[in-house]
Amino acid sequence: MSAPRPQALPRALPQDVRLPPPAPLARRVWKHPRLMHYNRLAVLVVAINLVLLAALEARDAVDAHTLGRLALADFALAVVIRQQYVINLLFRIAVAAPLHWPLRIRWALGKVYHFGGLHLGGALAGTVLFLAQTAALTAERAPAVVLAVSYLLVALLTVVVVMAMPPVRARHHDLFERTHRFGGWAALSLFWAQLLLSLRAEGRSPVADPGVWVLAVVTFSVVLPWLRLRRVPIRIERPSPHVAIAHFDHGQTPFAGSSTAVSRSPLTEWHSFANVPAPGRRGFRLTVSRAGDWTGAFIDDLPSHVWVKGITTAGVAHIETLFHRVVYVATGSGIGPCLPHLLAADVPSRLVWATRSPRTTYGDALVDEILAVQPDAVVWDTSENGKPDMVRLAYAAYRDFGAEAVICISNKRLTWQVVHGLERLGIPAYGAIWDS
Repeated sequence: MSAPRPQALPRALPQDVRLPPPAPLARRVWKHPRLMHYNRLAVLVVAINLVLLAALEARDAVDAHTLGRLALADFALAVVIRQQYVINLLFRIAVAAPLHWPLRIRWALGKVYHFGGLHLGGALAGTVLFLAQTAALTAERAPAVVLAVSYLLVALLTVVVVMAMPPVRARHHDLFERTHRFGGWAALSLFWAQLLLSLRAEGRSPVADPGVWVLAVVTFSVVLPWLRLRRVPIRIERPSPHVAIAHFDHGQTPFAGSSTAVSRSPLTEWHSFANVPAPGRRGFRLTVSRAGDWTGAFIDDLPSHVWVKGITTAGVAHIETLFHRVVYVATGSGIGPCLPHLLAADVPSRLVWATRSPRTTYGDALVDEILAVQPDAVVWDTSENGKPDMVRLAYAAYRDFGAEAVICISNKRLTWQVVHGLERLGIPAYGAIWDS
């Protein structure tokens, strides 16, 4: 027999919950979205480059060769920081902090998933430095073949950077993904060509040049996930036209808080979903919600196999172990990334879930599984009660549960609304930043 359907909170609750006064002005400014850790890291990378350039200029050591090596170092940072093993290492270091450390330190460590700011800073600084190197090569009258490859790289890097700009990426995401992949591969090949041609023209040994070793590391980082490319069988259940639950039973059961990238056409597009392992069971599940052409086609035309590559990678909710108690805020299929943590119960947690007709949309089995581990969950049925004020709901659960932090898994607009709405009240809050 199915568990009774949870009662939604009364609609008056969001108006009845009184939010605390905002944090002091200086802290609110520091917590402004424009100053989030992602942007701070990007600015840090650019600042370090400026300091290095100033120091080299003071020694009159800025030439095409030096600019090229600095550009390669920046591009290496941009690529390697996105490597799955590096990402998992960053998370492992961050969550190793003991719980007796001050909350302010753990609060900052929880922002480890903003590492994409290093990718952005490295890519922008590397592009500018490569433009400067190309100008210097032109002024130094480098061989024509070196200049030709350099100008081609400038054009390619410009296209990649323009397609990665947030407004363009949001409107043409599929084109952005393909440009980033194929343009990145082409750029890597051209960097090798430009470097080796330049070294030959300068009479330098490739083995002795640090740029060669940097490019070798970058190439290995790019190739490594593709060495683990494989096509695996899946079993899919579709509780409603809105959702498909894909069951995987291959390889090692992933850890809670990780994600898997899957594809039906590995050279064109990849989509990452949170792994939902169940304690004591083999394999894991992915919850695929209808949110675009790819997910819609997946739900309507259920595949028997999909492609996977690389390793499972830590995601934002993996930072839960930095806190004594947490509140999970989810809307719709955002319950998927929360579920493995709720099932594992490594950290005491309270769930706030707003969704349309939960049992009809996700099926009795999944809802009962959630209620079995979260009997006090706040489940708000938007089809009956309309859309709630999620900041107030999150704050009410945070206050009543005595939590230290809130983790929000939702769409971009609502995630930013909840995360920054709580942070300006002085509450540690976390959610995806859509930087890739």
